[in-house]
Amino acid sequence: MAKKNSLGRGLDSLFLENDETDKSSISMLRVSEIEPNPTQPRKKFDNEALAQLADSIARHGLLQPIAVRENESGFYRIIAGERRWRAAKMAGLIEIPAIIYDMDDKRAAELALIENLQREDLNPIEEALAFRTLIRDYGMTQEDTANQIGKSRSAVANSLRLLDLPEEVVEMVADESISAGHARAILSLTRQEDMLLLAQRIIEKSMSVRETEAAAKALNIQAQNEEVEPDAASARNEEEEHRAQMAQSYLRSLERRVSSNLGYRFRILDAGEGKPKKIEITYNAQDDLESLLCRLCGADFFKET
Repeated sequence: MAKKNSLGRGLDSLFLENDETDKSSISMLRVSEIEPNPTQPRKKFDNEALAQLADSIARHGLLQPIAVRENESGFYRIIAGERRWRAAKMAGLIEIPAIIYDMDDKRAAELALIENLQREDLNPIEEALAFRTLIRDYGMTQEDTANQIGKSRSAVANSLRLLDLPEEVVEMVADESISAGHARAILSLTRQEDMLLLAQRIIEKSMSVRETEAAAKALNIQAQNEEVEPDAASARNEEEEHRAQMAQSYLRSLERRVSSNLGYRFRILDAGEGKPKKIEITYNAQDDLESLLCRLCGADFFKET
Protein backbone atom coordinates (compact mmCIF):
# COMPACT_ATOMS: atom_id res chain seq x y z
CA MET A 1 0.00 0.00 0.00
CA ALA A 2 1.31 3.47 -0.88
CA LYS A 3 2.48 5.40 2.15
CA LYS A 4 0.87 8.80 2.86
CA ASN A 5 2.78 11.73 4.32
CA SER A 6 1.66 14.76 6.22
CA LEU A 7 3.07 18.12 5.23
CA GLY A 8 4.90 18.60 8.51
CA ARG A 9 8.01 20.03 6.86
CA GLY A 10 6.02 22.72 5.05
CA LEU A 11 6.11 23.73 1.41
CA ASP A 12 9.86 23.12 1.04
CA SER A 13 9.22 19.38 1.24
CA LEU A 14 7.35 19.59 -2.07
CA PHE A 15 10.44 20.67 -3.98
CA LEU A 16 12.59 17.66 -3.19
CA GLU A 17 15.58 19.23 -4.90
CA ASN A 18 18.27 17.60 -2.76
CA ASP A 19 19.28 14.07 -1.81
CA GLU A 20 17.99 14.26 1.77
CA THR A 21 14.51 12.89 0.94
CA ASP A 22 13.56 9.89 3.06
CA LYS A 23 13.50 7.07 0.51
CA SER A 24 10.87 5.20 2.58
CA SER A 25 8.40 8.01 1.94
CA ILE A 26 8.57 7.52 -1.83
CA SER A 27 6.02 5.31 -3.56
CA MET A 28 6.11 4.03 -7.14
CA LEU A 29 2.82 4.93 -8.82
CA ARG A 30 1.57 3.98 -12.26
CA VAL A 31 1.55 6.98 -14.59
CA SER A 32 -1.99 6.05 -15.62
CA GLU A 33 -3.15 6.36 -11.98
CA ILE A 34 -2.06 10.01 -11.78
CA GLU A 35 -4.09 12.98 -12.98
CA PRO A 36 -3.26 16.68 -13.27
CA ASN A 37 -4.55 19.34 -10.91
CA PRO A 38 -7.44 21.26 -12.55
CA THR A 39 -6.44 24.38 -10.58
CA GLN A 40 -2.87 24.22 -11.88
CA PRO A 41 -1.94 27.84 -12.63
CA ARG A 42 0.33 26.96 -15.53
CA LYS A 43 -1.86 26.47 -18.62
CA LYS A 44 0.84 26.36 -21.30
CA PHE A 45 3.79 23.99 -21.47
CA ASP A 46 6.76 24.52 -23.80
CA ASN A 47 6.64 21.45 -26.05
CA GLU A 48 10.31 21.68 -27.00
CA ALA A 49 11.44 21.95 -23.38
CA LEU A 50 9.06 19.12 -22.46
CA ALA A 51 10.55 16.91 -25.19
CA GLN A 52 14.08 17.62 -23.92
CA LEU A 53 13.04 16.66 -20.40
CA ALA A 54 11.40 13.48 -21.74
CA ASP A 55 14.67 12.52 -23.47
CA SER A 56 16.57 13.01 -20.22
CA ILE A 57 14.00 10.95 -18.27
CA ALA A 58 14.18 8.17 -20.89
CA ARG A 59 17.96 7.96 -20.36
CA HIS A 60 18.23 8.49 -16.62
CA GLY A 61 14.75 7.93 -15.20
CA LEU A 62 12.76 10.43 -13.13
CA LEU A 63 15.21 11.36 -10.38
CA GLN A 64 12.95 13.77 -8.52
CA PRO A 65 9.62 12.42 -7.19
CA ILE A 66 6.43 14.34 -7.82
CA ALA A 67 4.03 15.30 -5.01
CA VAL A 68 0.47 13.94 -5.11
CA ARG A 69 -2.61 13.35 -2.99
CA GLU A 70 -5.15 10.55 -3.27
CA ASN A 71 -8.65 11.61 -4.34
CA GLU A 72 -12.00 9.93 -3.75
CA SER A 73 -11.89 8.01 -7.03
CA GLY A 74 -8.69 6.23 -6.03
CA PHE A 75 -6.53 8.18 -8.47
CA TYR A 76 -3.70 10.45 -7.40
CA ARG A 77 -3.93 14.17 -8.13
CA ILE A 78 -0.73 16.12 -8.67
CA ILE A 79 0.19 18.78 -6.14
CA ALA A 80 3.61 19.57 -7.64
CA GLY A 81 5.42 18.10 -10.63
CA GLU A 82 2.94 18.10 -13.52
CA ARG A 83 5.69 18.97 -16.01
CA ARG A 84 7.75 15.97 -14.88
CA TRP A 85 4.67 13.72 -15.08
CA ARG A 86 3.92 14.88 -18.63
CA ALA A 87 7.53 14.31 -19.68
CA ALA A 88 7.54 10.85 -18.07
CA LYS A 89 4.45 9.93 -20.12
CA MET A 90 6.19 11.17 -23.27
CA ALA A 91 9.24 9.05 -22.36
CA GLY A 92 7.01 5.94 -22.09
CA LEU A 93 7.51 5.30 -18.35
CA ILE A 94 4.95 3.00 -16.73
CA GLU A 95 5.71 3.99 -13.13
CA ILE A 96 7.25 7.08 -11.54
CA PRO A 97 8.32 7.93 -7.99
CA ALA A 98 5.90 10.04 -5.97
CA ILE A 99 5.33 11.20 -2.41
CA ILE A 100 1.71 11.00 -1.33
CA TYR A 101 0.48 13.73 0.98
CA ASP A 102 -2.65 13.74 3.13
CA MET A 103 -4.41 17.12 2.78
CA ASP A 104 -7.75 18.59 1.75
CA ASP A 105 -8.59 20.12 -1.63
CA LYS A 106 -8.18 23.68 -0.42
CA ARG A 107 -4.72 23.16 1.04
CA ALA A 108 -3.55 21.15 -1.98
CA ALA A 109 -4.68 23.82 -4.43
CA GLU A 110 -3.13 26.57 -2.33
CA LEU A 111 0.23 24.80 -2.16
CA ALA A 112 0.16 24.00 -5.88
CA LEU A 113 -0.25 27.70 -6.63
CA ILE A 114 2.54 28.73 -4.29
CA GLU A 115 4.86 26.00 -5.60
CA ASN A 116 4.46 27.21 -9.16
CA LEU A 117 4.91 30.85 -8.16
CA GLN A 118 8.09 30.09 -6.24
CA ARG A 119 9.55 28.30 -9.25
CA GLU A 120 9.04 31.50 -11.32
CA ASP A 121 8.29 29.63 -14.56
CA LEU A 122 4.78 30.96 -15.15
CA ASN A 123 4.04 33.53 -17.82
CA PRO A 124 2.96 36.96 -16.44
CA ILE A 125 -0.77 36.29 -16.85
CA GLU A 126 -0.60 32.83 -15.25
CA GLU A 127 1.28 34.44 -12.36
CA ALA A 128 -1.32 37.21 -12.02
CA LEU A 129 -4.17 34.68 -12.08
CA ALA A 130 -2.42 32.61 -9.39
CA PHE A 131 -2.05 35.71 -7.21
CA ARG A 132 -5.72 36.55 -7.69
CA THR A 133 -6.79 33.01 -6.76
CA LEU A 134 -4.71 33.06 -3.56
CA ILE A 135 -6.25 36.40 -2.56
CA ARG A 136 -9.82 35.83 -3.72
CA ASP A 137 -10.29 32.12 -2.96
CA TYR A 138 -7.90 31.50 -0.07
CA GLY A 139 -8.23 34.72 1.89
CA MET A 140 -4.63 35.89 1.56
CA THR A 141 -3.73 39.57 1.45
CA GLN A 142 -1.27 40.96 -1.07
CA GLU A 143 1.24 41.12 1.78
CA ASP A 144 0.65 37.45 2.70
CA THR A 145 1.07 36.40 -0.91
CA ALA A 146 4.26 38.42 -1.31
CA ASN A 147 5.77 36.86 1.82
CA GLN A 148 4.89 33.32 0.68
CA ILE A 149 6.74 33.66 -2.62
CA GLY A 150 9.54 36.02 -1.64
CA LYS A 151 8.41 39.04 -3.66
CA SER A 152 7.54 42.61 -2.66
CA ARG A 153 3.92 43.60 -2.16
CA SER A 154 4.24 46.14 -4.98
CA ALA A 155 5.40 43.35 -7.34
CA VAL A 156 2.23 41.40 -6.50
CA ALA A 157 0.07 44.52 -6.96
CA ASN A 158 1.67 45.32 -10.34
CA SER A 159 1.15 41.74 -11.48
CA LEU A 160 -2.55 41.84 -10.55
CA ARG A 161 -3.00 45.06 -12.56
CA LEU A 162 -2.26 43.09 -15.75
CA LEU A 163 -5.70 41.51 -15.39
CA ASP A 164 -7.26 44.98 -15.86
CA LEU A 165 -6.13 45.00 -19.49
CA PRO A 166 -8.66 44.31 -22.28
CA GLU A 167 -9.10 40.58 -22.89
CA GLU A 168 -7.35 40.73 -26.28
CA VAL A 169 -4.29 42.36 -24.70
CA VAL A 170 -4.25 39.84 -21.86
CA GLU A 171 -4.01 37.08 -24.49
CA MET A 172 -1.08 38.87 -26.14
CA VAL A 173 0.78 38.94 -22.80
CA ALA A 174 -0.10 35.30 -22.10
CA ASP A 175 1.32 34.07 -25.41
CA GLU A 176 4.31 36.42 -24.97
CA SER A 177 3.55 38.49 -28.08
CA ILE A 178 4.18 41.46 -25.80
CA SER A 179 6.08 41.56 -22.50
CA ALA A 180 4.91 42.47 -19.02
CA GLY A 181 6.93 45.70 -19.38
CA HIS A 182 4.96 46.58 -22.51
CA ALA A 183 1.74 45.72 -20.68
CA ARG A 184 2.52 48.02 -17.76
CA ALA A 185 3.12 50.87 -20.21
CA ILE A 186 -0.22 50.11 -21.87
CA LEU A 187 -1.93 50.27 -18.47
CA SER A 188 -0.99 53.96 -18.22
CA LEU A 189 -3.45 54.73 -21.03
CA THR A 190 -6.73 56.38 -20.08
CA ARG A 191 -8.86 54.87 -22.87
CA GLN A 192 -9.55 51.15 -23.37
CA GLU A 193 -9.62 51.45 -27.17
CA ASP A 194 -6.11 52.95 -27.12
CA MET A 195 -4.85 49.96 -25.14
CA LEU A 196 -5.68 47.50 -27.89
CA LEU A 197 -4.45 49.92 -30.55
CA LEU A 198 -1.05 50.32 -28.88
CA ALA A 199 -0.70 46.58 -28.22
CA GLN A 200 -1.21 45.86 -31.92
CA ARG A 201 1.26 48.60 -32.84
CA ILE A 202 3.89 47.08 -30.50
CA ILE A 203 3.69 43.77 -32.35
CA GLU A 204 3.59 45.31 -35.83
CA LYS A 205 6.54 47.64 -35.24
CA SER A 206 8.53 45.54 -32.71
CA MET A 207 8.50 48.48 -30.32
CA SER A 208 10.70 48.54 -27.22
CA VAL A 209 9.27 49.19 -23.77
CA ARG A 210 10.72 52.73 -23.81
CA GLU A 211 9.12 53.42 -27.20
CA THR A 212 5.84 52.05 -25.85
CA GLU A 213 5.97 54.38 -22.85
CA ALA A 214 6.51 57.37 -25.17
CA ALA A 215 3.64 56.26 -27.44
CA ALA A 216 1.34 55.83 -24.43
CA LYS A 217 2.16 59.36 -23.25
CA ALA A 218 1.38 60.76 -26.72
CA LEU A 219 -1.93 58.88 -26.88
CA ASN A 220 -2.96 60.23 -23.48
CA ILE A 221 -2.22 63.80 -24.61
CA GLN A 222 -4.27 63.20 -27.75
CA ALA A 223 -7.15 61.80 -25.70
CA GLN A 224 -7.04 64.83 -23.40
CA ASN A 225 -7.14 67.23 -26.36
CA GLU A 226 -10.04 65.37 -27.93
CA GLU A 227 -11.97 65.70 -24.69
CA VAL A 228 -11.35 69.48 -24.53
CA GLU A 229 -12.32 70.19 -28.16
CA PRO A 230 -15.83 68.71 -27.92
CA ASP A 231 -16.38 70.70 -24.72
CA ALA A 232 -15.42 73.96 -26.49
CA ALA A 233 -17.60 73.11 -29.49
CA SER A 234 -20.48 72.30 -27.17
CA ALA A 235 -20.07 75.65 -25.43
CA ARG A 236 -20.12 77.46 -28.79
CA ASN A 237 -23.23 75.57 -29.85
CA GLU A 238 -24.98 76.43 -26.61
CA GLU A 239 -24.10 80.12 -27.03
CA GLU A 240 -25.40 80.18 -30.60
CA GLU A 241 -28.58 78.41 -29.56
CA HIS A 242 -29.08 80.94 -26.77
CA ARG A 243 -28.67 83.84 -29.23
CA ALA A 244 -31.18 82.29 -31.61
CA GLN A 245 -33.67 81.85 -28.78
CA MET A 246 -33.23 85.47 -27.73
CA ALA A 247 -33.77 86.66 -31.32
CA GLN A 248 -36.95 84.60 -31.64
CA SER A 249 -38.19 85.92 -28.32
CA TYR A 250 -37.61 89.50 -29.52
CA LEU A 251 -39.50 88.87 -32.78
CA ARG A 252 -42.45 87.34 -30.93
CA SER A 253 -42.55 90.40 -28.66
CA LEU A 254 -42.66 92.71 -31.70
CA GLU A 255 -45.46 90.64 -33.23
CA ARG A 256 -47.58 91.03 -30.11
CA ARG A 257 -46.99 94.79 -29.90
CA VAL A 258 -47.76 95.43 -33.60
CA SER A 259 -50.86 93.20 -33.50
CA SER A 260 -52.10 95.14 -30.50
CA ASN A 261 -51.40 98.46 -32.15
CA LEU A 262 -52.96 97.62 -35.54
CA GLY A 263 -55.79 95.49 -34.29
CA TYR A 264 -54.90 92.77 -36.81
CA ARG A 265 -52.81 89.62 -36.50
CA PHE A 266 -49.20 90.45 -37.41
CA ARG A 267 -46.39 87.95 -38.02
CA ILE A 268 -42.67 88.29 -38.77
CA LEU A 269 -41.33 85.44 -40.94
CA ASP A 270 -37.55 84.90 -40.67
CA ALA A 271 -36.34 81.82 -42.58
CA GLY A 272 -32.75 82.25 -41.41
CA GLU A 273 -29.45 83.81 -42.43
CA GLY A 274 -29.24 84.75 -46.12
CA LYS A 275 -32.95 84.14 -46.82
CA PRO A 276 -35.71 86.74 -47.54
CA LYS A 277 -37.51 88.16 -44.52
CA LYS A 278 -41.30 88.74 -44.62
CA ILE A 279 -44.10 90.21 -42.56
CA GLU A 280 -47.67 88.92 -42.67
CA ILE A 281 -50.87 90.75 -41.66
CA THR A 282 -54.16 88.90 -41.53
CA TYR A 283 -57.47 90.70 -42.29
CA ASN A 284 -60.98 89.40 -42.98
CA ALA A 285 -62.83 91.83 -45.33
CA GLN A 286 -62.32 94.61 -47.91
CA ASP A 287 -63.15 97.24 -45.33
CA ASP A 288 -60.52 95.77 -43.05
CA LEU A 289 -57.91 96.07 -45.82
CA GLU A 290 -58.72 99.75 -46.46
CA SER A 291 -58.67 100.49 -42.73
CA LEU A 292 -55.42 98.66 -42.35
CA LEU A 293 -53.79 100.50 -45.25
CA CYS A 294 -54.84 103.82 -43.79
CA ARG A 295 -53.32 102.83 -40.48
CA LEU A 296 -50.07 101.90 -42.23
CA CYS A 297 -49.81 104.65 -44.86
CA GLY A 298 -51.80 107.52 -43.36
CA ALA A 299 -55.41 108.78 -43.48
CA ASP A 300 -54.88 110.51 -46.84
CA PHE A 301 -53.76 107.32 -48.61
CA PHE A 302 -57.01 106.83 -50.62
CA LYS A 303 -57.49 110.55 -51.36
CA GLU A 304 -54.44 110.42 -53.64
CA THR A 305 -56.16 107.85 -55.86
